[in-house]
Amino acid sequence: MDKTDQRYHHFVQILREELVPAMGCTEPIAIAYGAAKAREVLGCLPDEILVEASGNIIKNVKSVVVPNTGGLKGIEASAAAGAVAGDAGKILEVISQVTEAQKAEIKAYLDSHEVRVAPAPGDVVFDIIVTLTAGADTVRLRIADYHTNIVLIEKNGEPLLKCGTVTPAGEAASGLTDRSCLSVDAIVDFADTVALEDVAAPVERQLEYNCAIAQEGMARDWGANIGKVLQEYYGEDVKVRARYMAAAGSDARMSGCEMPVIIVSGSGNQGITASIPVVVYAREKNIPTERLYRSLAFSSLLTIYQKEFIGKLSAFCGAVSASCASAAAITYMVGGTLSQIKATIDNTLANIPGIICDGAKISCAAKIASSLDAAMMAHYLAMQDKEYEAYTGILKENAGETISCIGYIGKVGMHQTDKEIIKMMLE
Repeated sequence: MDKTDQRYHHFVQILREELVPAMGCTEPIAIAYGAAKAREVLGCLPDEILVEASGNIIKNVKSVVVPNTGGLKGIEASAAAGAVAGDAGKILEVISQVTEAQKAEIKAYLDSHEVRVAPAPGDVVFDIIVTLTAGADTVRLRIADYHTNIVLIEKNGEPLLKCGTVTPAGEAASGLTDRSCLSVDAIVDFADTVALEDVAAPVERQLEYNCAIAQEGMARDWGANIGKVLQEYYGEDVKVRARYMAAAGSDARMSGCEMPVIIVSGSGNQGITASIPVVVYAREKNIPTERLYRSLAFSSLLTIYQKEFIGKLSAFCGAVSASCASAAAITYMVGGTLSQIKATIDNTLANIPGIICDGAKISCAAKIASSLDAAMMAHYLAMQDKEYEAYTGILKENAGETISCIGYIGKVGMHQTDKEIIKMMLE
């Protein structure tokens, strides 16, 4: 892909938009970011906080530990952390600099102030409305479509910011680089030809941050220790190591580890899953650094491409998309043909498209490990030129059509499933 091709610049910008640091699960962090920004506008600590959130936000915040809060969970803790100790300028690292004294202040605030949670009005899948009140002053802030997209700030009913519109259901989110140019063929072309200096900064940071939290997950007790259990009982083969290192990163992250992760498609777990197995495999096979960087860019873009059809949040577990991309990137990295890369995608999506998302929590590490097991099998099948036939089950004529089909199932077909999952979790 030549630099004169507009898609080249789109792909570079997409990676810069997507591969950003976040400390903690991104949904509670988005709430903390909104609360911190609203407090900045309010100018003082609020007397009370109201958080209105869509069902998918509630689902993803309910069971995950919010970092730098002393082990607190939930929307109330997220909002209090942002309002009491957040630095909105750090965006998705908004509560990364909380001190021990501030942790105590967060807990004290929750004990002495009202933090209410209510369902957001309407049917926007990603919707957070934070209202802070102090005396006669009120600030209302809305984040919609994705984690940093502030579309409205009002103070005492007067709009201070209205920088966008909420995207109607089924349409691509506004404010981001157009993703419609993504395709499997184009991603391979870009990975083959991109000037490394154009992608090195986000990719190097992805490698550094995500490997660090994976190593932390193996070094200490986090969550259910999925990574450690896999290592102890499954051994040290590279395909097992790829799984247990990725799972370990999620072990730590879902348990409130105070280390940043480079996210993909708005998700730290997807960011870990799309990168760690590729790095592990590259180190095992002594893959040159240049080839590794191209493969990491490939994996991230393929994850993003799949999620464009599904949406940031849904009933479809994002570990499937990221695992599929990771295995396809390994196929690419070791010299697999375009047909073998597409076979890896089809082989994965023919096997595990039914894993549901029931919120962020410590068992996400197990879903990552299971998804990667299936994805690595898909890779090995593809390298032997084994592929399930088109039109068996939900497979289509080519990988792009299969991805689109899976996306439709995840967004439309599983829409009612998502509602039932949320209802069951809240009951």
